[in-house]
Amino acid sequence: MIRTPEQRYLPIANHGVIGDLRSVALVGTDGTIDWYCTPRFDSPSVFGAILDADQGGHYAVTAVEDCATRQLYVPDTNVLITRFLCPAGVGEVHDFMPVGDGPQRLIRRVLCVRGEMEFRLECEPRFNYGRDRHEVVVAEAGALFRSPELSLALGAPIPLTSSGTGVSATFTLAAGESATFVLEPADGISCTLTEAEAQSEYERTVQYWLDWIAQSTYTGRWRETVNRSALALKLLTYAPTGAIVAAATTSLPEQLGGSRNWDYRYTWIRDSAFSLYALMRLGFAEEAGAFAQFVLECVRNSNSNGSGPLQVMYGIDGRTHLPEEELDHLEGYEGSGPVRIGNGAAHQLQLDIYGEIIDAVYLIDRRGTRIPYDAWVAVSAAVEWLCENWDQPDEGVWETRGGRKHFTYSRLMSWVALDRAVRIARERSLPADIVRWMRVRDEIFFRIMNSGWNEEKQAFVQHEDTDVLDASVLVMPFVHFIAPNDPRWLSTLDAIGRELVSDSLVYRYDPEASPDGLDGDEGTFSICSFWYVEALSRAGRVHEARMAFEKMLTFANHLGLYSEEIGPSGEQLGNFPQAFTHLALISAAFSLDRNLG
Repeated sequence: MIRTPEQRYLPIANHGVIGDLRSVALVGTDGTIDWYCTPRFDSPSVFGAILDADQGGHYAVTAVEDCATRQLYVPDTNVLITRFLCPAGVGEVHDFMPVGDGPQRLIRRVLCVRGEMEFRLECEPRFNYGRDRHEVVVAEAGALFRSPELSLALGAPIPLTSSGTGVSATFTLAAGESATFVLEPADGISCTLTEAEAQSEYERTVQYWLDWIAQSTYTGRWRETVNRSALALKLLTYAPTGAIVAAATTSLPEQLGGSRNWDYRYTWIRDSAFSLYALMRLGFAEEAGAFAQFVLECVRNSNSNGSGPLQVMYGIDGRTHLPEEELDHLEGYEGSGPVRIGNGAAHQLQLDIYGEIIDAVYLIDRRGTRIPYDAWVAVSAAVEWLCENWDQPDEGVWETRGGRKHFTYSRLMSWVALDRAVRIARERSLPADIVRWMRVRDEIFFRIMNSGWNEEKQAFVQHEDTDVLDASVLVMPFVHFIAPNDPRWLSTLDAIGRELVSDSLVYRYDPEASPDGLDGDEGTFSICSFWYVEALSRAGRVHEARMAFEKMLTFANHLGLYSEEIGPSGEQLGNFPQAFTHLALISAAFSLDRNLG
């Protein structure tokens, strides 16, 4: 099962994900960890083979004999099992990261369940995205990898051989035998876990996830699918602050060989309302509350700058400085460079974020967590700024780099910001210039109806002075801007179905008709596909919506996980797993359940 030179990269979808609410690891179906950053999501990678098979680093525990593999989660958990089905026997690797306040541990339990199995271990770390040199110290209890900024210890119950940059070993297990390997930050070589200790850690981690998912209140038709999406969202949560990262990876391409590669290991303000909505609907009040506090802190700490008092995204610790950098020494997934860390879109002007964050505040307030005074002062200041600036052109929801335009989605969410702010002020009797806010809200409404509507196309379009369609307008009925059966909306839905939908899959827009300043093409956007399902459902076209939803489910990977996009042949593209996609799946499932009865 060791990869040949011709098998340098697994398909993106051929990975499972494990984590401890501080970071995650991507485990390939062949037992190789291709991505791992420690101690946090946004830390430099230690294993980054998914971005460069030669220089990125990897950690493989795999069968020596060529055999079939299967991968599954222990039901209702984020404990991953990779099975090797060989003529000589059947083996398993159990991968998990214990959740809690203890040391961050990546545990790999190797078992032989039938016959006799020969396994191969290779641990080749590459610190700081492969930029830092490190030394290897091998001892009886394992190995130590020491770099200038980070040291990792690998506890092993078998002798290891140094390769100069890593270690390797070949070992044989008979039925009923096991070996456990523990990787953790340490300055010295730690002892491996005994079998009893390994079993205890395994059971404790399984029980944590079982207890967590038991809080889910969803009992609809797609319970297993929705619960897997919830578990994926939980994996993408940074427990110390409650922030949710957009995805676990950076620079996985939206088109093979293309340059649309971005770092998604940050928290987008735009995700806030969608995240809170999904978590609340599922009954996860603690997670919703923690994320709400993170969002409110961003509002409180906002400073006025050229892009307004809020920025598009924040670090998982709330930091605002996210400089974008290209790592030229890494080739990128399947040669799809450049590899980027940081994100230059952080300081773009994207007016829609005001609607999303104030809608999130509104959701928080409706659930009984009354907005603190300081936060309301910050919200009011943001609303006042928006009253003066809502009609500016901006980069829009898709973070285009081809010049600012008067995007319809930006107008729509500006309307949401004013509408929700008015509602909060009225319901809580908070001080506000409600008369002005209502006047501006109504001005935006008529601007969308007059300038965002294209009479010839009979649809709401991407931006003023164009007839190009954009899937972002699918959220119009979700935010109660327009009735889901309004003639204008139904006409728009039909137009999107004709021009942007391909067998249930939805393109966000046509880059040729509306240049976005970036080279290359892209696949269909999975979040837009789930938005389309919900829009159909709300419009009463439930059977069409259900068929589109069921088709979308076939594009999930073997574990029920989604990346950002679906390519021409049904392959997953973009960063993985993608929080926004799973949020939209949850919302679409709820809407379908409700409308199917």
